Amino acid sequence: MLMAHPTVLRNLIEQYEALLPRAEDGSAEARRRMEDLTYTLCVSTGTRDIDTALATARRQLSGIGSENGFALAG
Repeated sequence: MLMAHPTVLRNLIEQYEALLPRAEDGSAEARRRMEDLTYTLCVSTGTRDIDTALATARRQLSGIGSENGFALAG
C-alpha cells in the first residue's frame, strides 16, 4: 500500500484538529473544509471514516524513525 509522506499526514492532522471547533459551531465554510480534510485523510490512509483515518495516520507517524533507529519530533 502507498503511504502518504509523514509531513503531509502531520499537516492534515494539525489542520483537522485546528478546524474542529469552528466546524462544530456551524460555519458552512468550516464544515466544507472539514469535509475536504476528512476525505483527504481517509484517502491518504486507505480508510473510510475519520476516526480510523486519524488513528492510522498517528500510528504511521509513530512508527517513523523507530524503524530507522531515530525518533522524529512532532
